[in-house]
Amino acid sequence: MKLQLVAPRQGFAWVRRGFQVCARQPLGFAALFATCMFVVLLLGFLPVVGTVALLALPPAGTLLFMIASRRVVEGRTAMPGSIAELAASGRTRLLAVVKLGLAYAAATLVLFWLADLLDGGAFVTFYSSLSERTTADAAAAKVADPHLQLGILLRLTFAAALSVPFWHAPALVHWGGHGWAKSLFFSSVAVWRNKGAFTIYGIAWLGVWMLLAPLLTVAVALIGPERLALVATPLLLAYLTVFCASFWFTFADCFSSDGAPPRDTVDSPDSLTR
Repeated sequence: MKLQLVAPRQGFAWVRRGFQVCARQPLGFAALFATCMFVVLLLGFLPVVGTVALLALPPAGTLLFMIASRRVVEGRTAMPGSIAELAASGRTRLLAVVKLGLAYAAATLVLFWLADLLDGGAFVTFYSSLSERTTADAAAAKVADPHLQLGILLRLTFAAALSVPFWHAPALVHWGGHGWAKSLFFSSVAVWRNKGAFTIYGIAWLGVWMLLAPLLTVAVALIGPERLALVATPLLLAYLTVFCASFWFTFADCFSSDGAPPRDTVDSPDSLTR
């Protein structure tokens, strides 16, 4: 597969296509997201092995949503076809996806260990205390702790940096036939070369998230803060589903099949905008 360069404003198009593809099969994408969450819950009951498996899942989950989006663009069903297509991709590709997952889990453990070392364990202590009853003043004091704020910032920074090599890697393995290590390298190059589009993409999703704040404010006024979860949870799940559905379009624009002419364009690689 060949790397392509896209204009920065293409980042907005990726967000728009995520909404468009979900609008075509909302139940299919909801079912895929629910299936992923069900697997996460099951693994959460397994000690040690379950934790490692949870850390290794993101590359496979990303690929499933990419497959689903492509299938919907082509007029096929998101579920259960995306799972069946991944399962039928062949031993070599599946093994490469597993290796990506293990690499992701190892990198996450190392980076979060480093963050824990740098913040003096403040984040872990705060997380462990969430289930404890406390006063509003005590909670505010904990949140204002500079060590905790450093821990949060470090984890967000490390998570963002880790997403760069793994962003396109599952797709490069599945559709490009690359090995897991090679896919990490080319994913990093693609994100860097198209950093303008990915910056706009991130800003656009942040803007969408900020637009949800007024809806939550209205919900609090109408149903009360004690029932906020009844509105906040569906909105969060819908946001995450559309976000994941947009992954395929970032890959489809940044890479083309061998033999296809390179392009620097904002035209859609699919039929969603036709």
